[in-house]
Amino acid sequence: MSKPSQTADSMSKPPEFPAAPGEPGAGKVAAAPTAADYYAVNRGGGLFSEAVSQHIGARIAVGANKRGIAPSVLTVMNLGLGCLVSFVVIAAAGPVADGRVWAWPIGLIALVGWQLAYAFDCSDGQLARVTHRTSSAGGRLDVLCDVAVQISLVSALAATAKAQVSDTPAWLLAAFAGTWMVNLVTSVMQGGEQAASMVTSRSMPIRLVKLVRDYGAVIALAGLVLIVAPQWTIWFIGLFTCVNAAFLAASVVFAARAALRD
Repeated sequence: MSKPSQTADSMSKPPEFPAAPGEPGAGKVAAAPTAADYYAVNRGGGLFSEAVSQHIGARIAVGANKRGIAPSVLTVMNLGLGCLVSFVVIAAAGPVADGRVWAWPIGLIALVGWQLAYAFDCSDGQLARVTHRTSSAGGRLDVLCDVAVQISLVSALAATAKAQVSDTPAWLLAAFAGTWMVNLVTSVMQGGEQAASMVTSRSMPIRLVKLVRDYGAVIALAGLVLIVAPQWTIWFIGLFTCVNAAFLAASVVFAARAALRD
């Protein structure tokens, strides 16, 4: 899934904010950054993520800065919350399928929990950039935590699909996991000096089409499916296996053409 890359290469230091210790101007009293300041340095992620997740992340960053919380703490909070929510979904998959547990409370936990975890993921980069606390180690931690959370999310959706439809093909679950994680890698690769996009237009029709690659929008849809009709999870998995496989194939072609021109 496409999500904002927050690796060290992409977290450049914005000059408009107070200087870090040891830099010219350090020690001067300055107003605390506002949510608008944090949002201004967000790394996007798509129409939904920019409209919802990044705004929530900016407010989390405001609160974290007031309490002296480091960006990496927010990264770990994303890891803990995201994996915990996925564990709940996995543990409830069988009981929900058997009718022993209502589906909507589990789905609501997934919808809210995954969105909040993603907001923490958005906030760590914002806080790091505004307060000049970016680092290579922090960038690596961010990526590793993203991978862990998304592995747990994929596992939760796969467990739900298998519990709801017992003859769900193993190859489909494997393809879903593989294409999802490979596309997480391609999203990370879009940061830094070698970043490139196949479609650079930011027109509204294009941005609406790109919602299928917007991580915030996709996990929102996943949560809604778990609330309303968890038996449809297999169709969700099938749809996004096709979407991610098509994106991966297009990315290979795009990269190959660029490499042949060099």
